[in-house]
Amino acid sequence: MLAELFAVMAPVLAGAGLGFTWIRLGHPYPVDFVTRLVFNIGTPTLVIASLSEAEIDASSFGRTMLATALVIVAMAAATVVVARVLRRDWRVLLAPMMYPNTGNMGLPVVLYAFGSAGFVYGITVMVTVSLFQFTLGTMLASRGNPLKSLAKTPTVYAILIALSLLLTDTALPLWLANSVDLISGFTVPLMLITLGVSLASIQVKNLKSGIGFSLLRIPVAALLAWGIGHLLALPPMGHSILVLQMSMPVAVFNYLFAQKARREPEYVASLVFCSTLLSLFYLPILLAILM
Repeated sequence: MLAELFAVMAPVLAGAGLGFTWIRLGHPYPVDFVTRLVFNIGTPTLVIASLSEAEIDASSFGRTMLATALVIVAMAAATVVVARVLRRDWRVLLAPMMYPNTGNMGLPVVLYAFGSAGFVYGITVMVTVSLFQFTLGTMLASRGNPLKSLAKTPTVYAILIALSLLLTDTALPLWLANSVDLISGFTVPLMLITLGVSLASIQVKNLKSGIGFSLLRIPVAALLAWGIGHLLALPPMGHSILVLQMSMPVAVFNYLFAQKARREPEYVASLVFCSTLLSLFYLPILLAILM
């Protein structure tokens, strides 16, 4: 079992470690360009490549999206309690509570732990979290129009295309399927490298408070995901992946949104860093239970 767990975590550590070391050695890394590339091209092609050929029925897909949305809403409600315990402004903690790192870290872990059969559930959870984060998150950070933001999100159109292929049992032409598969291949490695780059670039303060937040958030997220997944009768693999994905550390994008909204970005940076650091210890335990 230890060998299997190490096999799951090793690629994550290697990819993030590469990005972290690259920055520490003083080399440049175009974070904005890579982020746009992954978000606008890599993620949509990955969604189409994964969902269009996935062995998942529409009911399981829809219930997984619904379960993820309900967990996000429940985490938003739990923010009030956690904020009182930590004596922090709930508006600062709202995004870190709601949005775990289901992309940069979650997808690689799901892929290596559950294989291609489970990867489709990991994609489904990640897409749902991203839709919330880049619509509601953008609105809270900049008071913009969430519908306008949604219309500018390429992943939304990728979901619609993938769903139409899935529901009609239609396959992409071979030339297009091969092209989409090739382009989507850079997404997960770049996600991991960018995660390491982001962690190396973050100015971290309030380590004690960051660890305290993480120790509160992780069990709350895992229990809510388990309970909601059970109520919606998710397939066993989908249920396990929902728990795993929603228990991921705080997403790096929360730090960027905090900077944009000027809501204690240094403190949010500590939440990202500490939760990611702790994940190296608690994820193997959680995987041992779920696998």
